[in-house]
Amino acid sequence: MIIVISPEKDIPNEAKLVNQLFAEGLAYFHLRKPDKDYKQHVDYIHAIEEQYHNRIVVHYFHELVNEFNLKGIHFQEQTRIDNIDNPGRYFKNLNLFGKTISSSFHDPKDLEDCYFEFDYHLLSPVFASISNTNVSGRGFNVTAIDKLIIGMGGVTADNISKFTNLGYKGVGVLGGIWSSKTPIAFFNKMKQFYS
Repeated sequence: MIIVISPEKDIPNEAKLVNQLFAEGLAYFHLRKPDKDYKQHVDYIHAIEEQYHNRIVVHYFHELVNEFNLKGIHFQEQTRIDNIDNPGRYFKNLNLFGKTISSSFHDPKDLEDCYFEFDYHLLSPVFASISNTNVSGRGFNVTAIDKLIIGMGGVTADNISKFTNLGYKGVGVLGGIWSSKTPIAFFNKMKQFYS
């Protein structure tokens, strides 16, 4: 399982690249743009071919699932902490039928102890971050946790097997793909590992 997370700041030809990744088989694209407002999120989604909207997971403005046929919603860690004690109230006005619900974690114990059943969990940093040089890897081993956990932090096309050996069912990639001069080739190389 490969999840591509959008770059925080826009890059040239970003929507075109995302559409190309979808055309190559990307099934999970996390739209994470903390500096964009609701309208800018709408504009971004409109820049993606409609046939691929059902592969987009939004980190902000979860109500976008009511407006577009998206894959699902993702909780940043603080949003989860603030809302998960009363999920019924949070989800009340969201059309989540058939959608995924996921969340970010930065400590395996918090992930293991979380009672809410997310479809999958992003855990970071496994290895030193590529997109944020101040973040060093912590080498979390999750083989003993019976949940679907996706490893993030320092993902390259050459170290995916290390994530698998640590118990991850997939990788979430951000810096590795967007800092690559050939992001489509980078994705295809990663994809070979899971085929």
